[in-house]
Amino acid sequence: MNLLPKFLKEYWNVDNVPDDGIVYAEVNQERAMNTNRLNGRLPFYAFTVIIDGQAVINYNGKNITLNPGDLYTYTPGFSITVENATDNYLALSLLAEEDVVFDSPVIRNVIRAAYFPIVELHVPKLSLSEDNARRLCHRMSEFADYQHSSHIFKTDMLRLLYSAFLLDLLDIQQCSINPHHFSERAEELFLEFIRLLPNNFVEHRDIGFYAGKLCVTNIYLSRIVRQITGRTVLDYINQMLLMEALWQLQHTTKTIVQIAEALHFADHASFCRFFKRLKGISPKEYRRG
Repeated sequence: MNLLPKFLKEYWNVDNVPDDGIVYAEVNQERAMNTNRLNGRLPFYAFTVIIDGQAVINYNGKNITLNPGDLYTYTPGFSITVENATDNYLALSLLAEEDVVFDSPVIRNVIRAAYFPIVELHVPKLSLSEDNARRLCHRMSEFADYQHSSHIFKTDMLRLLYSAFLLDLLDIQQCSINPHHFSERAEELFLEFIRLLPNNFVEHRDIGFYAGKLCVTNIYLSRIVRQITGRTVLDYINQMLLMEALWQLQHTTKTIVQIAEALHFADHASFCRFFKRLKGISPKEYRRG
């Protein structure tokens, strides 16, 4: 089941949400702050262009200020909190389910578009020229024409528009930053690693499992993941575990002991140590707060 409609209805109060896996939406101050209700667990990709006002987000422990003309890229697996947004804050967002992204014919460009700003600039934002901001906003607005239409090929059109948006974004980024050039094999390996994670991170936290599945050595997989994203394999696994723990603490009635068991921690104490190390507070404090 697509998660975007649920998110948009419950947190952004958007009615008549299309169920195509890709959604265009305008984001004001209220919607930006309501994103925090997901507690950093966003299960979709998001590209956001700031139109007016200002926002400060905490991205993996680092505060980043977003101003008009900035493009912010969110990829699943990273923690994010909106610290504040001005009254006049306005942004355009293009949100896509992970399945849509993985099924896109320009998936390698998605990887570049999603991760190169982080690798090169160490922050997930890019300051756009006026022309480039206008171009991306125009691409985004095209989604509004189709997402509520009765076009019999609507889903296909939205995916084509998404691909066109990503290609425009890649062009802008390649002109704005000096990206590394990874081999096609490296990109394919990274993509396959990302595909393996959602169904295996609970039971398999050792790099050897993923390297074995991908028929490469532990050292090679570690090097490729770090080169492309600046993060380690363990970073990805731990982030997935933390997101799942946050979700269960917030949205289930399971006890902390039961959650620790469900996530295959050795005991309650080791789960609490893990949670506090990554989140800064205990699971009990998080649930209570």
